[in-house]
Amino acid sequence: MTISRTEKMVERLRDLQASSPDVEASAVVSVDGLTMASALPEDVEEDRVAAMSAAMLSLGERIAGELGRGNLDQVYIRGKGGFVILMAIGNEAVLTVLARQQAKVGLLFLDMRRATEDLLSLL
Repeated sequence: MTISRTEKMVERLRDLQASSPDVEASAVVSVDGLTMASALPEDVEEDRVAAMSAAMLSLGERIAGELGRGNLDQVYIRGKGGFVILMAIGNEAVLTVLARQQAKVGLLFLDMRRATEDLLSLL
């Protein structure tokens, strides 16, 4: 039985969550705002996460470009309840991660970077 590309991406997202206990949820979203793969809890609306991720990615790219900061690498949002971190996967997608408030962000960035490299090979 052959595993589909989407199933491989979901498997990689679950591996990210297993190896990084501070990761509560994750998704791969196209730049158009469509969910490509997700490992989100049932109470999180997948379409909403995808649309907001694409909007944040687009805005982040515009800001980075117009302010002379080069190509966008990541968007980082910190709230009282934790973090939302978006990391570009090539030019076609973004990895969105929801992390706990006590997350060690440096380690999380490292784990996310490894995940984006693996996910890029699946796109």
